[in-house]
Amino acid sequence: MLKKELKVQTALDLLYVFPYKYIDRSRFYRIREIEDTETYVQIIGELRDWHIIGAGRGQRLSAEFTDGDDSIELVWFKGIQYLKLQRGVKYIAFGKPSYYNHQYNIVHPELELLSKVNPETRKGLEPHYNTSGEMKAGWLNSKAMRKIIAALMPDLKQGIPDTLPLALREQYHLTDLTNSLLNIHFPKDQAALRKARERLKFEELFYIQLQILRQVKRREQQAGGFLMPRVGTAFNDFYFHHLPFPLTNAQKRVVKEIQADLKSGRQMNRLLQGDVGSGKTLVALLVALLAKDNGFQTCIMAPTEILANQHMETISHMLEGTGVRIALLTGSTTKKQREPLHEALMAGQIDILIGTHALIEDTVQFGNLGLVIVDEQHRFGVAQRAKLWTKNINPPHVLVMTATPIPRTLAMTVYGDLSVSVIDELPPGRKPIQTLHYTQLRRDSINRFLREQIQQGRQIYVVYPLIEENKKSDLVDLENGYRYMQEHFPDCRVSMVHGKMKAKEKDEHMQRFARGETQILVATTVIEVGVNVPNASVMVVENAERFGLSQLHQLRGRVGRGAEQSYCILLTRTELSKDTRKRMDIMVATNDGFRIAEADLQLRGPGDLEGTQQSGLPFELKIASLSTDGQLLELARHAASDILDEDPELQMSKNSLLVNQLHRLKQHAVDWSTIS
Repeated sequence: MLKKELKVQTALDLLYVFPYKYIDRSRFYRIREIEDTETYVQIIGELRDWHIIGAGRGQRLSAEFTDGDDSIELVWFKGIQYLKLQRGVKYIAFGKPSYYNHQYNIVHPELELLSKVNPETRKGLEPHYNTSGEMKAGWLNSKAMRKIIAALMPDLKQGIPDTLPLALREQYHLTDLTNSLLNIHFPKDQAALRKARERLKFEELFYIQLQILRQVKRREQQAGGFLMPRVGTAFNDFYFHHLPFPLTNAQKRVVKEIQADLKSGRQMNRLLQGDVGSGKTLVALLVALLAKDNGFQTCIMAPTEILANQHMETISHMLEGTGVRIALLTGSTTKKQREPLHEALMAGQIDILIGTHALIEDTVQFGNLGLVIVDEQHRFGVAQRAKLWTKNINPPHVLVMTATPIPRTLAMTVYGDLSVSVIDELPPGRKPIQTLHYTQLRRDSINRFLREQIQQGRQIYVVYPLIEENKKSDLVDLENGYRYMQEHFPDCRVSMVHGKMKAKEKDEHMQRFARGETQILVATTVIEVGVNVPNASVMVVENAERFGLSQLHQLRGRVGRGAEQSYCILLTRTELSKDTRKRMDIMVATNDGFRIAEADLQLRGPGDLEGTQQSGLPFELKIASLSTDGQLLELARHAASDILDEDPELQMSKNSLLVNQLHRLKQHAVDWSTIS
């Protein structure tokens, strides 16, 4: 069961199953000292009396437990038949008190005979382990795990080989592995636990950084990139005669960073982060024109047909009159259209090819592909993206773009082998979106506001989390919402878009809204990415409590693209959890995508953020957290960088320990770091 549920195969594996919390078992309480229902307590005393109350499923066992001066009720609802209670003997009762009917009681306490308790186990903090339902059903609960791991402690005290060199441990004041593992499971005190945690977290983060930075060094030394030093006619003509609006300073800086990569002789692997509306598409086009000036083709891959079509429309409009040749390839491109397109592409008669997953098909061959731009890259699988790298003899330069701001800790890990550029400035003239949080009790006043906006010629998005009604959920569903908007806005045309529609039908409804033929677009999150309607001024998010911060920020970014004031209205239930209310408050307080991404990471953890699941990490994290251990991560990256600066291939004898540990870790993990 340990192998199946926890992937534990050896005693060493078991030592790396870390507790998720600790309870202080060094203190014994008197019953009269209990005044907090959040703190676990343990009491030495005797059972005075006990009896079964009720029958059937509502049956419970109630026992009176006394410490000699006062008494407290102990209650069990399950496993009553297994309890063998005795009078006249000393017990240790342990559990979390609750306050009911004007007195404290403990439900399902642990009850141990004092004579059978080892005093050593009551000296420090007691570890508690996460266990699955299947483990609990097989009596392998946290207490059983504690006993199994405790049995390993005598052997562990003999010492095990360390996984960090002594010099590194001394430099960063880290404890050795043996003491760290002893104190992570059975810490003597809080100070010992803190040192153990710091050492084990540092080790995890250090080896992730060592693997990522080692890969970067290798690529810099081995992977030659296409030289693109020339700034020629295509770039200059567009820049001086066709640029739709002046570049922001942030866009200029990013173009220069990319240009330096293209001239370096090394293959570019760069991540371009830019909030919604920051002008990433224009930067991508400028880089594609640099590629053309140097005799290379560019492909731009988008995750959906809607986004690919929008890129085609936007870039075609900007390139009008320049002579730059552009084409579109998606799943909707017919066989009749594909044949001449393939021929033109192979003959080098297409400069920029925009498309979806269709670009990775084997039949799509370029004459001289030099630059790959991947938009909203987290929506593609690693293998899908990698197919583009093989479309030329040498790997093309790679620019991956995202409108989802990535916190610094994730940028150093999940995207740690990419250079990072950030567009942190919006084009001038954009008014900040006003975000408002209301409960559904305010719906009538919201409807009045929406009518006012429509009368002023504006358009409205209304986003729902579900498509069809779900009897198990109180969420407002899309189809009911569509009918509601038709009934309450009878003078308006309403469209509906969701992910189960056929691409052609979905695109038709989107285009109708984009052309202003419908005033209200009722949708699921399919409109999160890829819709640019400057006239849309209001985003209403129904059941906003069901969305994460980053997703809410993406949805908000669909408005605010024109000159008029725009609004995002977050509609929720009246009763909200503390975390949900905090999310709503953050959205109302700031439009800064990076602040929101950091807050999302803190609230939800990296595993829940879109596109940043742990498959993006070279090795699994067992104890470190990208949400809270940013400073330690910086330290670990610095340590790894210092070692590789001195010994890029880790060939020195003093680094053999590092090589061996990397090899052991890689046996248990998929190495994604070779792919951007």
